[in-house]
Amino acid sequence: MLEQLAHEAGLPPPAACAGPAEGWRHRVRLAVRGRAQSPKIGIFQAGSHRIVDIPRCLVHHPLVNRVVAAVKDALRQTGIPPYREPAHRGLLRAVQIVVERRSQSAQVVLVANATDPEPLRPLASALREALGPAIHSLWWNGNPAVTNVILGPHWHRWQGPEAVCETIGGAAVFFPPGAFGQANLPLADRLVEQVHAWVPPGVALAELYAGCGAIGLGLLPRVATAIFNEAAPAALHGLALGLAAAGPVLAAKAQVIPGSAAELAGPACAVDVVIADPPRRGLDPQLLATLALGPPRRLVLVSCNLDAFHREATVLRAGGRLRLTALAAFALFPHTEHVEVLGCFDATAA
Repeated sequence: MLEQLAHEAGLPPPAACAGPAEGWRHRVRLAVRGRAQSPKIGIFQAGSHRIVDIPRCLVHHPLVNRVVAAVKDALRQTGIPPYREPAHRGLLRAVQIVVERRSQSAQVVLVANATDPEPLRPLASALREALGPAIHSLWWNGNPAVTNVILGPHWHRWQGPEAVCETIGGAAVFFPPGAFGQANLPLADRLVEQVHAWVPPGVALAELYAGCGAIGLGLLPRVATAIFNEAAPAALHGLALGLAAAGPVLAAKAQVIPGSAAELAGPACAVDVVIADPPRRGLDPQLLATLALGPPRRLVLVSCNLDAFHREATVLRAGGRLRLTALAAFALFPHTEHVEVLGCFDATAA
């Protein structure tokens, strides 16, 4: 599919940029099942809710495996029951672990089938004792609903900073536990470098679906102005922390517009360069139509869904106002067929 797009645009087919095959996964959400004395922590088998226990996963950062082992030991020690899905009983549903590179410590979220953190306090105490300074922060999340969604609406912070901090593209980027972040940080750094290379200095920039600012914050020193758009509250909080860390001079260049990217379609196209990094479903239809009919000078599209990217690239090029000038692919999930696709589209001459 990418080869076809590249051929139609007169570009060489992109080779997928790859990173380390092991130890790359800095961010995981793992289900917890089994019994208190024989817990299972891992992922579901394809097409089922049968858990695959992963005690020493090679793709996980070593600290992730260490935290998983400590959670299992703490469950046995405290007798706290793992979640039982058919009966909607039990307490610990899942664990989210995010490794912060600079401190080599883990942000740990215990997801409970409850609305009160108190029943999981013994588990939290056991983890503190077992992991000590390897814990960056320790959180409780309450998700008492019958749902496949992992995180619930209730939060409590037992200890530690409010967000993991990563240096990405030269900027401090903050990730609260409820915000999206890339799992493959070594390769995500290179992806951001490629996006930055496509943004000329001195431009007016808009980043749509900006998340915590992992792409756009590093561009603040060399753009004239920047609009950041994001809808998720946790990501907006992380973005605010990143702008504060950037300092008043750089933060003064930025404007944050919360809400749907579709509602920002008009203002976004009035800038020089638009960066869009939508979720898996792709660009909002209204935004896609606006970008195709009245595009900015340059559009950089980051897509985690190859089918969506192909569909959107077809629409963007069909009107004759944009041409695809560069393509890149990143194998963010080694051992799978998934690739993250980057496309650079430039406005045609009037």
